[in-house]
Amino acid sequence: MTALTLTNVNKSFGEVHVLKDISLEVEEGEFVVFVGPSGCGKSTLLRVIAGLEDASSGEINIDGQTVNLVPPSKRGIAMVFQSYALYPHLNVRGNMTLALKQEKQPKAVIEERVASASRMLNLEEYLDRYPSELSGGQRQRVAIGRAIVREPKLFLFDEPLSNLDAALRMNTRIEIANLHRALDASMIYVTHDQTEAMTLADKIVVLRDGRVEQIGSPMELYNNPANQFVAGFLGSPSMNFLPESLLDQGSDTLGIRPEDLFLSDDGPLSAQVSHVEKLGGDTNVIATVQNHSVTARLFGQHAISEGQDLRLGFAPEKAYRFNADGQRLR
Repeated sequence: MTALTLTNVNKSFGEVHVLKDISLEVEEGEFVVFVGPSGCGKSTLLRVIAGLEDASSGEINIDGQTVNLVPPSKRGIAMVFQSYALYPHLNVRGNMTLALKQEKQPKAVIEERVASASRMLNLEEYLDRYPSELSGGQRQRVAIGRAIVREPKLFLFDEPLSNLDAALRMNTRIEIANLHRALDASMIYVTHDQTEAMTLADKIVVLRDGRVEQIGSPMELYNNPANQFVAGFLGSPSMNFLPESLLDQGSDTLGIRPEDLFLSDDGPLSAQVSHVEKLGGDTNVIATVQNHSVTARLFGQHAISEGQDLRLGFAPEKAYRFNADGQRLR
């Protein structure tokens, strides 16, 4: 069953057209990630789904019901914000139970749901603490718990990890993935971080300038990007782009992933090293090829230094070609 269907959704603020004919589906139990650069419209789209913003045109359907005119509280959704949005005067238990009390749920139901969510998120020992007594990661878990107890049809996450440090982001990302498996719930997650998108999503929606560029599974988009924008956005380090004219092959653009470049004495790319990132298991070599910067991701440790001249090769079948408009040719 389809949990969410958007049909030709548009959103304008005055003369600024922010969302442009967005159509997509989220299946029941699916984890969908909206990803794209800042200003692409992903958070606005999430707010339109939640009912915090009105669509200028188009249809929003949640669980078989058109909800364009339905207020946020009646849409069967729960939203987790970047800022946690916890009530400072309420303890963890109070924050998690408030919405249920407002819905006039029976006391036994409230206690059972809070107990279940607390076990799931390891919050049982923090129920009597206030937000000021919690770490950032604990506050985010409380915000997620507050969403879980409502048993919504659809979970919406708006960049929930952006306020956490790198190590905590990774741990919380794993917790969210485990939570999705445990709940088997439909989730939409907004991020600008392509690593979060690649590791969490069943399906990724890549947005640019208010339009959908491509929809697919992480590996579909990584291996078969529709255009140069998607190819360059997904992957870390990002894809290298070089004019074919460097190889006397034509006038299009070549796209080569960093992991597909390798050291070769007779490689076609003559490069000078400008920077080396020694990561232990991998070595990232940033070099210049006729005024074009390229990154090679080499497995293992390499004795390469800044200023060194080297040659890089790649397998032709690993290269992508894009035309002048950025559309994929091969």
